[in-house]
Amino acid sequence: MKRFLAFAALALLVIAPVSQAAPKKISVKPMQLLTTIGTPEEVSGAVVSGKSIIVFGTRASKAYARAIDRSGKELWNLSLDQSVASIATAAAVDSAGDIWITGATPLVTGLTPPAATTTPLNPDNAVIPPSVFIGDLQAITIWKVSAAGVLMFTNTLPTSSVLFPTSIAVDKNGASIVGIIANEKGYAGFLANTDTAGTFSKLLQIGVASTTADAVVRHGDGSFTVTGSSSETLVGKKVAGITDGILVKVSKALKITSVVRSSVAKGKRIWNSASNSLLLAGEVVAGGKTESAITKFSLTFAPSWTYRFASTGPTLAASATHALFISTGAVAQLNWNPKTPTPLLLTFDSKGLITAADSGPVGEKELLGLLISKEFGVLALTSSAESVSIFTLLPR
Repeated sequence: MKRFLAFAALALLVIAPVSQAAPKKISVKPMQLLTTIGTPEEVSGAVVSGKSIIVFGTRASKAYARAIDRSGKELWNLSLDQSVASIATAAAVDSAGDIWITGATPLVTGLTPPAATTTPLNPDNAVIPPSVFIGDLQAITIWKVSAAGVLMFTNTLPTSSVLFPTSIAVDKNGASIVGIIANEKGYAGFLANTDTAGTFSKLLQIGVASTTADAVVRHGDGSFTVTGSSSETLVGKKVAGITDGILVKVSKALKITSVVRSSVAKGKRIWNSASNSLLLAGEVVAGGKTESAITKFSLTFAPSWTYRFASTGPTLAASATHALFISTGAVAQLNWNPKTPTPLLLTFDSKGLITAADSGPVGEKELLGLLISKEFGVLALTSSAESVSIFTLLPR
């Protein structure tokens, strides 16, 4: 299970594309298979902690995490939750190497979820109706696991509706979780924060009926950037396309202070991914074409440089230097023109110029992660119809 809903969305900012100074085209090198880690049905993603790769997901309707080494040898395996059903959907690693995993679990028996009028902070001042969706995964859950595979704590935040966490970010002050929560009008984005002990604060709802929250960045001043998509007005900012990509600035006090929409006429956008340096990556669908958008933003949400490439849509970003998508067409800066959809990893310099490119094998259908670590370098997680694999870069 990779998403609670399938969200098509895209649109491009009206800014000048990056120009390439050198006419010589870059050769694309094949990525090297590191290991295979499971099936698409049971693997949600992976993170790196020291010399271990932590794989997480849902197996037999139960959330789990396990560690492997570079060769794929299992180091430990942990069942995260004893509920009737649970899912693990996103993870991040803190500076100590501990793994923070988020997902969803059922409400505790006998526990009444907080009323919608008091639980979510609602920037649009809308009344949230009772959920009519079938399902009982209504609690946001966070598990903290040590690098040695010991479950350090489990905490939950009950809500009044079915939800799906999409991303988590951690720093020295705690964690932030974003995702999608259903209601009878449709779905909204949410942001939930915890302190270092995993204790949740109130939940901030973003939108009412057609908004997603797909990535979150924690800033040093205590504020947050949430990215995703929206087909509705957000704090006075109307929709410009069919669905717009959104950048939402949230204050330390959980107040939305600004919304920037990335849009295209008669088109759809979504920002799938955001790195700590605000390199954003996402999908664009307009005029019968599907593309990947990659844009570097400043802290004030001003775009510094941008690209668009023919692709299957979903796109991931890491650091200020890398983006991964499944390419479906030529890239002007590369010796590259795939006949079938093929994973393509691009490396950028500080000015946004493409400096290297690496490709995955044909047959990979979905992107599950893009990781950068001191021990492993760059790792790309992709899935075919049968398996999930981790690829690394060959030396240059």
